Amino acid sequence: MPVAEEFQASWADEVEIDQGVLPPPSEVVENGLKIVTEYKYDNDNKKVKIVRTYKIEKRVVSKSIAKRKTWSKFGDSASDKPGPNPATTNVAEDVFMQFITSKEESQRPDDGELDGLKPPSSNVIFKCRTCQGDHLTLYCPFKHTQIAQAKAAEAAKAAEAKVAASNKYIPPSSAGRIPGRDQPPVRREDVTAIRISNLSNFAVEADIDDLVKGFGPVHKLYLAKEKSTGHCKGFAYVHFKFRADAAKAIQSLNGHGYDHLILNVEWSKPPQNN
Repeated sequence: MPVAEEFQASWADEVEIDQGVLPPPSEVVENGLKIVTEYKYDNDNKKVKIVRTYKIEKRVVSKSIAKRKTWSKFGDSASDKPGPNPATTNVAEDVFMQFITSKEESQRPDDGELDGLKPPSSNVIFKCRTCQGDHLTLYCPFKHTQIAQAKAAEAAKAAEAKVAASNKYIPPSSAGRIPGRDQPPVRREDVTAIRISNLSNFAVEADIDDLVKGFGPVHKLYLAKEKSTGHCKGFAYVHFKFRADAAKAIQSLNGHGYDHLILNVEWSKPPQNN
């Protein structure tokens, strides 16, 4: 006659035997892991088992944080174990903050090692350029006297000696300049600039660049826009690198149909001297 084998009851059967009383939660720590086992009822009023596994990590924190972790809990969490309780605490991601200065450093007495690096304190805010006095140059009492001329001559000699003593490179364009005289004429950029008018209000810089890039290298491009709306005012300026490319663009684009409009392209007129 076969012998009936004894089967070990499962955890669900053991819970049912207790006539509705849930067993207390348990914690097991092994191999750097903490396993927490809990029992509760689900939405269908069935008893379920919940197993959570936590990885134990050790972190080095500041003294203030370590001291705050030793505070005793109060209120509904007075009887909780150390650490956050998932039933009452929502644990989010850690936010690390790096402070430039801490309270300990601000309270530490100054050793005086940085006194030499601090700029010397002075109550003088301005200094006269004529007599080096503590007043404005406009109100200098020696403004129109021989003392002012002598001071100016001394300052000029000191500047020349400083330049001669230094090995700094002086460009040829500024080496022969004499103060008070007319400077050499600056090369005008409008000799290679063209003006494109009768543009659409919705034109952008990319449209103008596509329109003129086939004629040659472009040095600068400016599209006039309204400040309030940002739409095109209807004209733009294009500075080519070579004048021949600008002339070619005028010949090809003047009267050209673009965006349902007829373009008007001409040389940019230089500003009139008032």
